[in-house]
Amino acid sequence: MGGKPSTLGDIYSNGILLLEIFTGKRPTDEAFEGGMGIHKLVAMALPNHVMDIVDPSLVSKQDFVDENQEFECEERAIRRNYEIEDIAKGLMEDCFVSLMQIGVSCSANQPSERMPITVVVNKLHAIKNSFIKIKLSAI
Repeated sequence: MGGKPSTLGDIYSNGILLLEIFTGKRPTDEAFEGGMGIHKLVAMALPNHVMDIVDPSLVSKQDFVDENQEFECEERAIRRNYEIEDIAKGLMEDCFVSLMQIGVSCSANQPSERMPITVVVNKLHAIKNSFIKIKLSAI
């Protein structure tokens, strides 16, 4: 605190902001006591338990269910729909893992360990493109 502003400080703030957005928690949340913080919470959850800490409002079953599904009668079509839903959920989880990894990397304690902003931007674009493909495949 009170140091010179720097791009590494901005990267840290960006990382914390990503973690806040995707967990729905603030760094000042009362749940973070005794050295536990948003950075540590996410780092401990990566990669296998990310969906346990993702803000539930970001993931709804309707994201993966076709509205016309109720009108489909053939068993094969229904099975295929569930397969697509499972694939989409797995890909969505991969997106959340990648986003959380970026947030953790950007909010590393040591500035030299933080991800460069050019890498952050490239990774965020790749995640966005993956997310768009997921949404299109669920239609």
